[in-house]
Amino acid sequence: MKKRSIALLLSMTLMVSALTGCGASTSATTETPATETPAASETETAATDTTVTDTASTEKVDMSGTTITFWHAMGGVNGEALDYLINKFNTDNKFGITVDAQYQGDYDETINKLKSAQLGNMGADLVQIYDIGTRFMIDSGWIVPMQELIDADGYDVSQIEPNIAAYYTVSNELYSMPFNSSTPIMYYNKDMFDKAGVTEIPASLPEIAAVADDLTSKGGAGEAISLGIYGWFFEQFGCKQGLSYVDNGNGREDVATAVEFDSNGAALNTLTEWKNLADAGVAPNVGRGGDSGLADFSAGKSAMTLGSTASLKQILEEVNGKFEVGTAYFPSVSEGDKGGVSIGGGSLWALNNEDDVKKAATWEFVKFLVSAESQAYWNAQTGYFPVTTAAHDESVFKENIAKYPQFETAINQLHDSAPEYAGALLSVFPEARQIVETEIENMINGQTTPEEAVAKMAGDINASIEDYNLLNS
Repeated sequence: MKKRSIALLLSMTLMVSALTGCGASTSATTETPATETPAASETETAATDTTVTDTASTEKVDMSGTTITFWHAMGGVNGEALDYLINKFNTDNKFGITVDAQYQGDYDETINKLKSAQLGNMGADLVQIYDIGTRFMIDSGWIVPMQELIDADGYDVSQIEPNIAAYYTVSNELYSMPFNSSTPIMYYNKDMFDKAGVTEIPASLPEIAAVADDLTSKGGAGEAISLGIYGWFFEQFGCKQGLSYVDNGNGREDVATAVEFDSNGAALNTLTEWKNLADAGVAPNVGRGGDSGLADFSAGKSAMTLGSTASLKQILEEVNGKFEVGTAYFPSVSEGDKGGVSIGGGSLWALNNEDDVKKAATWEFVKFLVSAESQAYWNAQTGYFPVTTAAHDESVFKENIAKYPQFETAINQLHDSAPEYAGALLSVFPEARQIVETEIENMINGQTTPEEAVAKMAGDINASIEDYNLLNS
């Protein structure tokens, strides 16, 4: 196992740093929706007992005086909200557990520090890792699958949103606990739509093209849609078509050996429509990254944009009442597409430090973070989904939805999707996203055709997959 872990480290260090999987342009720390100062009574800890079942046996564990180390990637207001929850757990838990939370930088920095620490046999007890790090974490041999802790405690996993849990579930085993989850949605300027006389919100890329002229000539938009060149959006367009990104059941039945988006049409369908929008001036090049299209929208220049659900409060704050912000489902590639959306964001991974007391303490902290009360607070402060269904019954959640009704679009979109559209698992996903973005940008700039861009994407990603798999065979 140690030899395999070192091989994983060596192969992963060859990768290019990636963008995050939840709508940020360069890191999770750029997701900074507006926050409010919480009252001390807003979140109640779910912990009530002083002992728990040992995850390695049926004996009770005394956790008094136990300190666990938690590495996370939440900066800005998201970090402030997380600090509030951590401090509340440290103050209120009845186990005598102390959580030592350590901010490690953005998602890429966090996973890279974890690799360095594990190579030296040291590090954290719990770590927050982005969605595209899932396959690497499963392969690493460093973790305690969350399912082990769930089963030992008899925890009811059905309380976790099924379409969120599906991403982190392989062979009916939940490997990590969802924590900060988001999906992409479309934001639109209701004032421009009203002025242009557009009454139906476009649900596909061709429909966006069909209303573009009215939005610019009558609605006053400088551009119909500010569409950032983002690998996560490319992946979502595949999910909306119901088509896989890689082989072996999208990397869920076995380790992926090659992409499938080139042979099943997912990529060419997407790039053809994207190129049509760019060539027609409907979707000009506004840059790379999930946030690259938000500035034009918030400034009232574009009539539409795509972005993370976690960007809603940030957008509303920047717009500041200058126009009414509408939200709609992430558009499909074609009108007949019947797929769904996948999630982005991050999850919580328990690390195997061969310490049953710390393992039990880690599990208690994880349960606290995903409790209904904690998740309702987390949602209200950050804009991430509450991953626990019971959070919808909390007054904090209801008040937030009443204040920001646009967020209900994201909830409905999540529920209207299905687990089979959970998205791919791929060890070289960070590098793959960079390749995809480079080729889309080259295509939009007229340097390649959609067909050439797809071929280059597939060739480069397949080479990375092959190198990784050879090194870790």
